[in-house]
Amino acid sequence: MSSIQDQLSATIATILEQARDFLQCELPESIPLDRPKNRDHGDFATSVALVLAKPSGKAPRAIAEVIAAGLAQDSSIAKVEIAGPGFINITLAQSSQGLVVESILKLGALYGHGSSLKGVKVNLEFISANPTGPLHLGHTRWAAVGDSLGRTLSAAGASVAREFYVNDRGNQMELFGASIQADALGKARPEDGYHGEYIGELAEEIVAAHPELLELSEQESLPLFRDYGYALQLKQQQDVLDAFGTHFDIWFSEKSLYDNDYFHHSLARLRAQGHVYDFEGAVWLRTTDFGDDKDRVIIKSDGSFAYFASDSAYYINKRERGFDICIYMLGADHHGYVGRLKAIAACAGDDPDYNIHVLIGQMVKIMEGGEELKLSKRAGTIITLEELVEKVGVDAARYTLVRYPVDTPMVMDVDVLKRRTNENPVYYVQYAHARICAVLRNVTELNIPYGIEHLNAQVLVHERERELIGALGEFPRVVAGAAELREPHRIARYVEELAGIYHRFYSDCRVLPMGEEAPAAIHSARATLSSATAQVISNGLALLGVSAPDRM
Repeated sequence: MSSIQDQLSATIATILEQARDFLQCELPESIPLDRPKNRDHGDFATSVALVLAKPSGKAPRAIAEVIAAGLAQDSSIAKVEIAGPGFINITLAQSSQGLVVESILKLGALYGHGSSLKGVKVNLEFISANPTGPLHLGHTRWAAVGDSLGRTLSAAGASVAREFYVNDRGNQMELFGASIQADALGKARPEDGYHGEYIGELAEEIVAAHPELLELSEQESLPLFRDYGYALQLKQQQDVLDAFGTHFDIWFSEKSLYDNDYFHHSLARLRAQGHVYDFEGAVWLRTTDFGDDKDRVIIKSDGSFAYFASDSAYYINKRERGFDICIYMLGADHHGYVGRLKAIAACAGDDPDYNIHVLIGQMVKIMEGGEELKLSKRAGTIITLEELVEKVGVDAARYTLVRYPVDTPMVMDVDVLKRRTNENPVYYVQYAHARICAVLRNVTELNIPYGIEHLNAQVLVHERERELIGALGEFPRVVAGAAELREPHRIARYVEELAGIYHRFYSDCRVLPMGEEAPAAIHSARATLSSATAQVISNGLALLGVSAPDRM
């Protein structure tokens, strides 16, 4: 659904269209519309008259007067004022404020959902990992952000497939198998193998289930240790992600690109586009035609596949599965991939500005007791997803990982996330929801009616009430913007701001009658407004994959 801001923008756009003969210039594609910091200046302000002054050759106040006259005819607007050189301040009618609350309560969990991406099929690949060990902190950030982005894109109307890319091809798989085999046979692990405690755990589990492996020669048992270890480790990753609330629709095996000869199919398609050439015994993709810093080898001169072979085949595979937009969420050390992935799309005949979108996530640092945590007990390397959840819980981990832009490094302070204070962002937001639920329980005990049928918006005239309703009306626009920009952190910041606005409303506007005071229309209206606020906080947290508790 559209927000009040979108509806108002559309109204102003219509007025400008009707005034085209007066303006005699190109009209702006979008209407600048903001919420004034000073509520005395109305609910919205626009500078569109100033924007049009130069191209139209008209005085901005003259343009503003035309717009103001048109807005004055709209029954949803209570007052229009022209300020300064041509700013237009707009105050909404109480009936419009009431419509926001009614809309929230009618739509419930669907409030905030829209159709800006309706009909668009999106492949969202947000974890790419080797099945050779536990998921680490870098994967954890994407597990939270990627899942939230998937929810947000779905809320904007897109059909989203969440995909995990399993890096199950290459020498690391052989080293993984050799490491497990060495432990099972009581030998030293390969120096360049895997050395975490989990390797011993895998060896023990495999031998318990398949004792016959110990009777085979090392050459015979190696591929079996590798494959059994692969299955167990992949299952462990899946279980940890499920417990984290992150679920994938597709687990795509890199190895499958070669097992079913899909690679040669994709290579033929690229050749048909005219961007593949042979040079010095190797096969190349001419990615420099599309902005890459150098052409890329697909098949080396010795006949082996370069890693870029998987990149190109995988992208074409996604497009042939019917996805319109392919989103890649990559780690901080993958900046060089942006140009080459976009070049692959262009070589395949696609629009790299539309069909492919690459997000690069920066590093996460964990602090506890004033010191950075670097080593995992189980993996022997960086902290794992499982260990982080054990320390702070799913909600705190997810919320904190999502609330920062992915292109900035972030610090998670375990001590802060364990506190039940306003200093802890997730506690601050969840407490606002729990507080409203407690208020509504009291409302029910006092037999105060609330809900759509008991909403008298005309009594909601306090500055805090108007501020709260205005913020609630912004939620659909926030969700649409987060989907369009691929920035779910905008939703986290919004619910934090909304929680703060509700806390201020609660302090200044009594929801419950005092003492022997009889319940009145104002109490019903404020309880209804509180109920709508709880719904929006819950909807926002749901898009982050975070719970909205009734009690805390």
